[in-house]
Amino acid sequence: MKNISSIEFHIGSKEERLPNYAPDFPYIASRVELDQFIGRSVPWHWHKPVELFYVESGVLEYYTPKGKTIFPAGSGGMINSNVLHRTSAQSELDKNVQLLHIFDTSFIGGQQGSRIEQKYITPIIAAPQIEVIALSPDDLAQSQLLNTIRESFHLSVNELGYEIKLNSVLSDIWFQIFNIALPLLDKMGSYDKSNDKIKLMMIYIHEHYAEKISVTNIAAAAFCSERECFRIFHACLNMTPIEYVRSYRLQMACYMLAKGNESITFISQACGLGSSSYFGKTFREYIGCTPLEYRRKWQDNDINRQ
Repeated sequence: MKNISSIEFHIGSKEERLPNYAPDFPYIASRVELDQFIGRSVPWHWHKPVELFYVESGVLEYYTPKGKTIFPAGSGGMINSNVLHRTSAQSELDKNVQLLHIFDTSFIGGQQGSRIEQKYITPIIAAPQIEVIALSPDDLAQSQLLNTIRESFHLSVNELGYEIKLNSVLSDIWFQIFNIALPLLDKMGSYDKSNDKIKLMMIYIHEHYAEKISVTNIAAAAFCSERECFRIFHACLNMTPIEYVRSYRLQMACYMLAKGNESITFISQACGLGSSSYFGKTFREYIGCTPLEYRRKWQDNDINRQ
């Protein structure tokens, strides 16, 4: 199981890039230490594989276009395929760790169009009303399922038959989640085209954040009006397009400060944040410290972890 402290994106689609994820074994397991992420938060992203997780310690907040779900230690759940989401640690005082299974549903459903896929998988991943399935230890059946999820991370990759045992346990977990989701499947849901449009606009921002960006540019990327652009950003991310541009630029600046040694002036220009004085003012306002203080803090963390 790989320790994760940052995420990367595919060029073009801007989906999350999943290291060691292979076509012949579309699965990875990760131990995510949210405290080691810049800002103790995983930024907005999406991926076709489903995300099955267990919260080992701390309290996590999952955000999707439909709202926020809180997951304390001992709870867990599933993020559906291609759902836009971000994760934050609720407190800086706790150690916030989650365990993740990320896998393409073909891993348990077999070839495309199989009976298993049609009966048990497609109804879930094609349901627009299902973004997150939350599992609570306070519910007896869900508590037992959470125990199964937690124990599934103890499978050893070096053990003979690991792949078969993993397939078996994930299939069992999926069937139990399917049963939990049945009442949600009975509720009709319509696909919201805003989900596609917000991703197109985010991709544009991710590709052009270093440049001057206007709302007109952002809206054009999704072939919509400026008014609709504002509506979609508010509905999906609860912020304006320009606020997202600023937050993404600051996110990239944080990454450069933590991982490199470029000058403050270089970083401010590279991230589209203008002069170093404006960058410093904006950075302190949103991050709570100066760029140099941030760099020292996170680079000291890297040294201490080595």
